[in-house]
Formats: sequence, C-alpha cells, structure tokens
Amino acid sequence: MNDTQRQAFRQRMALAQQAYHQRRWQQAFTFLEQAHILGQRSTRAHTLSHWWMLKVGWRQRDWREVRGQWLRLPAALLMSRLWVPEGNTGGANVSPLQPMAIPEPLKTLMEVR
Repeated sequence: MNDTQRQAFRQRMALAQQAYHQRRWQQAFTFLEQAHILGQRSTRAHTLSHWWMLKVGWRQRDWREVRGQWLRLPAALLMSRLWVPEGNTGGANVSPLQPMAIPEPLKTLMEVR
C-alpha cells in the first residue's frame, strides 16, 4: 500500500469509526467497504477492516454478517499478501473470491504508485 492509499485508508477508517460511535451503521459499513478496497493488500489494514465490519454486524445483530466476517478474518490474516480479489468490498453479501470493479473515486487512489 503506497502513502496515498494508506492516508485514504486511514481517513475511511476514521470516518467509519465516527459513524459507528454515532450508531450510523450503514454509513459506517460503506466507509469500511471503501477501506477494505484500499487496504486489502496490507495484512494489517485488511484484517482491521474485517474486524470493524464484524463489529458493525454484531451491533446490528446481523448474524449473516457476523458469520461472514468471522470466516473472513483468518483469511485476511493469511492471504492478504498472496492473493485478493481486486475491488472486493469485503461484506458477507458478496463472495470473498469475487473480483469487483473499483469505484471511480477509489480507482485514482489505487493507481497512484
């Protein structure tokens, strides 16, 4: 993860945590999905985004999300440096193996080397 991506990741995580503490679950999850895309090639960032997705799922009592994140956490720890499906948003509503188009606002950040 380059400096531009790292800064954008930290910003999305801060916004997600702020929304989480304000009980704005959907907004928090949207920022976490963006953080996931930005940080999925970094073991620490990837795992952190899944941890917070798990927390949001728990607070919403969304057991499908909790189960999905519980399964994704060890995968993030083991696979982040080896292989990740580009653009995958990381939620339990999508296959963990499915590559996805990177949203335009993030694409520019991802292309900076």
